[in-house]
Amino acid sequence: MRHNKKFNHLGRTASHRNAMLANMACSLIKHKRITTTVAKAKALKKFVEPLITKSKNDTTNSRRVVFSNLQDKYAVTELFKEISVKIADRPGGYTRIIKTGNRLGDNAEMCFIELVDYNENMAKDKVAKKATRTRRSSKKAAATEAAPATEAPAAEAPAEEAKAE
Repeated sequence: MRHNKKFNHLGRTASHRNAMLANMACSLIKHKRITTTVAKAKALKKFVEPLITKSKNDTTNSRRVVFSNLQDKYAVTELFKEISVKIADRPGGYTRIIKTGNRLGDNAEMCFIELVDYNENMAKDKVAKKATRTRRSSKKAAATEAAPATEAPAAEAPAEEAKAE
């Protein structure tokens, strides 16, 4: 029976799948963003997020556990030195999947998977969104800014005429 065996096997044996996910996780840690299919990205998200959570606690045991999954000491070093510092206050959700369309050859759904705190473009968008207001209030704000500007020159004109007389 197949009870409680819900994760995606990705058409591979267990050893091939583990090796592929470890390689993809190392690439994600080193490059901060990789392009892959949506199915692999979802499997990678389940694989890498517990490792990132483990990296918050920098102990010998947690390093050994992460290394046993990744098998790449440079990726482990970068995970514990840089990434864990940046995500220390984040309670979870360290990766983001952004769909990019379908692949030309086989029409597979493609996407980016990236570490959330490392995308400068998204960070700029968040800052810009916080600074702007809703549509309705921005129209009112524009109207109130435009109204004093039109009244001010009219108020200055009679004063200049009075000085001229």
